[in-house]
Amino acid sequence: MHKLVDRIFSWSYPIFKKWHLGETLSAYLSLTINIIVLAFLSYIIYIIFRYLLVKSMILLAKKTKTKFDDLLVSNKTAKYIAHLIPLLFIYKCVPILLENFVYWESVFGKLVGIYIVLLSLWIFKTILNAFRDHLKSNPSFSDKPIDSYIQVIMIVLWLFAFIFIISKIFDISTGAMLGTFGAISALIILIFRDTILGFVASVQVSLNDMVRIGDWITFDKFGADGEVIEINLATVKVRNFDNTTTTIPTYSMISDSFRNWRGMLNSDGRRIKRHILIKAKSIRFLAESELQELKKIQLVEHYIELRQTEIDKFNVTHNVDKSLLINGRNLTNFGLFRKYITQYLHQYPGLNKDMILLCRQLQPTSQGIPLEIYTFSNDKRFENYEYIMADIFDHVFASIPYFDLEIYEMLSGKSELED
Repeated sequence: MHKLVDRIFSWSYPIFKKWHLGETLSAYLSLTINIIVLAFLSYIIYIIFRYLLVKSMILLAKKTKTKFDDLLVSNKTAKYIAHLIPLLFIYKCVPILLENFVYWESVFGKLVGIYIVLLSLWIFKTILNAFRDHLKSNPSFSDKPIDSYIQVIMIVLWLFAFIFIISKIFDISTGAMLGTFGAISALIILIFRDTILGFVASVQVSLNDMVRIGDWITFDKFGADGEVIEINLATVKVRNFDNTTTTIPTYSMISDSFRNWRGMLNSDGRRIKRHILIKAKSIRFLAESELQELKKIQLVEHYIELRQTEIDKFNVTHNVDKSLLINGRNLTNFGLFRKYITQYLHQYPGLNKDMILLCRQLQPTSQGIPLEIYTFSNDKRFENYEYIMADIFDHVFASIPYFDLEIYEMLSGKSELED
């Protein structure tokens, strides 16, 4: 190989010497011709290998079932490798071509070497990008922060490339460069603090399965409420429901509190937990005549008959004086209303009956008695969930007057004066 290259680039100098052009002029004319020949040969090598490598990669991608080689084609890996081969050829030819030009041999040798390192780094990046795209197409890895790991690998490679380039330019050994970097490691940690924190956070987020791409999260500190669309080494991007994008530092995912709705989305229903306030003074016992009227409400008709039979039997057995409603056992309008709402929820089609479903009374407050509905909707989509909840409470509000109950409403000063 060395002899062949020497023959290619050593023919012109003797010719110019025979023409008595002088050593210096002959040397520079020979160098000019050799540079032209080298550029031409390098271009030919590039064309040939680009054609062979690209065609071979495309044929291989068509014949194999895996999509990884297709991604190598789309990321132009073969094209960049084709650039590398003529560069290696130039790198080997420079010492021969500039044998009599020691200074320029050193300069061009270093420049070509640096370019080879950078191009090799770029080739490796295209392979990593293809690997990233391949993993993202796999459902098992689609929710993992692959970008973070790729970025970490590239940072390490760039660090080694930087050390190699510096050592190449200044003719310093790699060991001495590593020793120097060890001495200034504190400065490096300070400069790359966010990157290091982001890497540690992304690893913890992935290992603990705290958040995935596609999760719906709520992060009040940063005003984020939407779907995670990207997890990088330094940031987590969230597309909010108003189509704005919030960028959150990755390390905040482990240092601060946020809400991940994945558990709800993966469950069989989305929780409805809301209460209304009933005026305490509107709650009372129900007389016999009122019970007869309320039997017209079909959802509680059977319940009233059953409970009335049990209550009458108890009162008769204990010889209760029913001249006052407070004596013995009685039905209240509030208790009957709770039963009505419970029955209504059981027959409502948009709820999951296999999960918790109840209408309960909470601790009394200064505004009234809270009546809470606690159940789960079948449909977990935001717009449908809101419709189901609104539909239920529309019915609740419209039903209250039938039981002679009142909802608490804070009156304005003018209204209070009129009362």
